[in-house]
Amino acid sequence: MHFKELNIMPSLLKALENENYTEATPIQEQAIPPILSGRDLLGCAQTGTGKTAAFAVPTLQLLSQDASAKTGPRKIRALVLTPTRELAVQIFESFSTYGKYTNLRSCVIFGGVSQVHQVEKIKNGVDILVATPGRLNDLVNQRLIDLQNIEIFILDEADRMLDMGFIVDVKRIILKLPYKRQTLLFSATMPSEIEKMIKSLLTEPVKVTITPTVIAVDVIEQSIYFVDKDNKPKLLVEILKDKSIDSALVFTRTKHGADKVVKELLRCNINAQAIHGNKSQNARQMALNNFKNKLVRVLVATDIAARGIDIDELSLVVNFDLPEVPETYVHRIGRTGRAGHGGNAIAFCDFGEKELLTGIEKLIGKRIAEVTDNPYPLQNTTPVPKTSGGRGGSSRNFSQSRSPSGMSASGKPSSRKFPDSKKASPQRRERVAEWGKKGSSSSKNKPPRSHYGV
Repeated sequence: MHFKELNIMPSLLKALENENYTEATPIQEQAIPPILSGRDLLGCAQTGTGKTAAFAVPTLQLLSQDASAKTGPRKIRALVLTPTRELAVQIFESFSTYGKYTNLRSCVIFGGVSQVHQVEKIKNGVDILVATPGRLNDLVNQRLIDLQNIEIFILDEADRMLDMGFIVDVKRIILKLPYKRQTLLFSATMPSEIEKMIKSLLTEPVKVTITPTVIAVDVIEQSIYFVDKDNKPKLLVEILKDKSIDSALVFTRTKHGADKVVKELLRCNINAQAIHGNKSQNARQMALNNFKNKLVRVLVATDIAARGIDIDELSLVVNFDLPEVPETYVHRIGRTGRAGHGGNAIAFCDFGEKELLTGIEKLIGKRIAEVTDNPYPLQNTTPVPKTSGGRGGSSRNFSQSRSPSGMSASGKPSSRKFPDSKKASPQRRERVAEWGKKGSSSSKNKPPRSHYGV
């Protein structure tokens, strides 16, 4: 369906045409009409489906049609709440782009930077505010932001809010909103906590569900390399020797892993930067801007930090580590299939990740094609022995661990010696006895065990 068929005002259509947007994606087609009619909406969709335009375009139209916007000082009438700075900036840019020919003003606020410039913009008058929960709560508590005039409230990436521990902040913000408002909630998944919020937050909502797996399978060419863990960096370097890959987004499971990959790529003269939670806000934004502007060829990211990355014509997505949650795989590869366009995604799978691959293929309903022309084929096909011990495990094999009877797992007497209290020196027995007296005399004053987190 074309945007012209969705009853969108001319000024917005002109802005969309400037961006070469003529065909509406499924979520835009299903969400825009009920939003324009004033209904609450529940959207189950991931980024990459076009959901930002699905709520930004009708919000801009509803606020533009309100005659009260043309008289008196500007007040914040639409609030978009989102979990990360990167996604907040992305949404703000979309509102600015789509609202180019309207009289509306947008502003974005987030933590990790000085609030001075953000407060100055708000004081100059704002119609639409895009915010992260922490900074918004902070400015509201300072009485620098008034939420009593909100007409449209948009909660984006609700499940990620839950994952990142922002739900309490979100609930505090909701309590400060006017009761009479239009509410739009978007979430990729629907955990029980989000379902409870939906019941109290939305009134007879229109439900729009876009299945991400269908989008990923239909428009993205997927392939997989079976490779040993130690050879993954070498394989990545080999793949990136292809000069036709002008931009690659690489996903790792951990922050430390992302830094290691970048270090290896730089060593091989491949321009790369990392983006993850341990980086400062400015460093993350700089890396993202460098990648968007083609100053950096490879961006290595963790999943949370990658929220809000929206790159046109992204050449390749690489799953350097397979994700533990199958839906995350779909979310990752969707970065190269934006708004229904085609893309390419490859994944590395070591022996220990084969169960994760099975879960992913079950979710998407198809086998991912194996790359046979692999310079580093999988060699290790035996399970890695489990380790025992405290945090981080032990270097000993499980078969060498000691059994309760004093025998090793192999049945031979253990050579490990344990202290025998009867053979302890008189001085040691005296110290132990003294410690016992102190412990028993002070035990009455100890707090309950629960205070220790037990």
